[in-house]
Amino acid sequence: MNFFTITRGDLDGFFGLMVDNLIQLLVLSALCIGVCGFPLLFVTSVVLPGAAVSLLVGNVFYAWQAWKLGQKTHRTDVTAIPYGINTVSLFAFVFFVMFPTYQATGDYVAAWKAGLLVSFVSGCIEVIGSFVAAKIRKYTPRAALLSALAGIAITFISMDFLLRTFERPIVAFIPLGVILLQYFGKVRFPFGIPGGFLSVILGILLSYLSSFWGDPIYKPGAIDNGLQTLGIYFPQLSISPLIETLTYANIKAYFSIILPMGIFNVIGSLQNIESAEASGDSFDTKTSLLVNGLGTLVGTAFGSPFPTTIYIGHPGWKALGAKHSYSVLSGIFMTLVSLFGLMGLIQALIPVEAGMAIVLWIGIVITSQAFQAIPKHHSPAVVVGLLPAFAGWAVLIIQNVFIFLDGKLQATLQELGAKQSIHFSLSDLPPHLPFLPYALSGVLALSQGFLITSMVWSAMVVFILEREWLKAAFWAVIAAVLSMVGWIHAYELQGNAILNRFTELASLDFPIAYISLAVLFLLIQLLNHSKENPDKFGH
Repeated sequence: MNFFTITRGDLDGFFGLMVDNLIQLLVLSALCIGVCGFPLLFVTSVVLPGAAVSLLVGNVFYAWQAWKLGQKTHRTDVTAIPYGINTVSLFAFVFFVMFPTYQATGDYVAAWKAGLLVSFVSGCIEVIGSFVAAKIRKYTPRAALLSALAGIAITFISMDFLLRTFERPIVAFIPLGVILLQYFGKVRFPFGIPGGFLSVILGILLSYLSSFWGDPIYKPGAIDNGLQTLGIYFPQLSISPLIETLTYANIKAYFSIILPMGIFNVIGSLQNIESAEASGDSFDTKTSLLVNGLGTLVGTAFGSPFPTTIYIGHPGWKALGAKHSYSVLSGIFMTLVSLFGLMGLIQALIPVEAGMAIVLWIGIVITSQAFQAIPKHHSPAVVVGLLPAFAGWAVLIIQNVFIFLDGKLQATLQELGAKQSIHFSLSDLPPHLPFLPYALSGVLALSQGFLITSMVWSAMVVFILEREWLKAAFWAVIAAVLSMVGWIHAYELQGNAILNRFTELASLDFPIAYISLAVLFLLIQLLNHSKENPDKFGH
């Protein structure tokens, strides 16, 4: 297969990955402008072109990697690893680094520089992690790696877009039906039209017609606003502002955010490589992760304060029939969008409702894979591994409800001319308050570091199923260490902010609990050993 060959599956994959990447850039732009005070022109001329450089570098490399694997193995069905902006780091860096800096200084440039700093150090952690990740992959059960991905897929991807689908069923059901018919029902549409393309076109048409039944998706003036940002914006080298802020004091100040995010990115990318292998495409772990980290560093050097990552979803793109060219097309498209200031116009022309069916389907396929690509008797471990992600999703909902209510309260107090400061905050709640009717402190603890928690518990259950008690105890000890230093379960509430407590001794409760589990597993090991060797124990 020629490197520049584009198949129908590539076109479908391109539409899915394009929508996914567009959503990331739309969210990124909205947060930079609305939360960190970035002017629209600064986002358009500096941040987005910098992100485009990292997206182009990564997407072209992973396409080449897939093409080379196909050449080496004489296969034409190799699918490139999807790649884009890291969603988790995006929110973490905005709310825990850039926004506090902007609040403290009132200077959006200072906030941008802080973002460059944490993105740069995070990229360095990814590069270093690429040299040790293969060992992690070797000793971690596949169910543990895939269940964490499935947890993200079923909550932050599938549930998000499913709820949007049921929010506007007249617009969203038909595009979703097209996707389900083609990829589950294997239906071929007239004239060979790709299902992904047809789904997006129908979504745009129905979005346009939505004004006729009183629920307009297209807003008046949106296209005119989008036209204002058109222009040519070349990437700007941002080494100097990065060096200015790259000090030990600044790194130390943000290390509690940088390290967990860097580690989570390495582990998340590792899980996605395992997902690709489970789908039949075996890529070199070290090279894949190394380029992932280098992509982040290149983007940072050109002004993007947001890390990139290997995306969740390889089995979904493979099921679409995408090969390697979908990745090249996505990289080129996102580059053109950023270089010519097209983001505002695209946002006005293609609403999220028009393309979300493809992304919803991707989430469904990823979750299915976690059960299909493992031994059947390991399925309980996958179920256990899904649970921490549900806690993370629930916390996001709870936190946003409190932020909304506090905002309404502040607006009301301002209208009444009240001088005293009254807030509606998560931090005001007692730690063991039964909350609608769930224990809030339990939800918060399970949500912190849920990617790693998912791996640990799923691995423990796999080794319990296999009756390998020593290995189960080993994973419990790992969890004890991680919880002690705050990589999992530890948090601190400040108003409605949920902060990571990365420290020498974050808590004693969870380390003691995990060590107790390890002791229990070791006792079972001794008990079974004594039954198998009675003479050794004098029986």
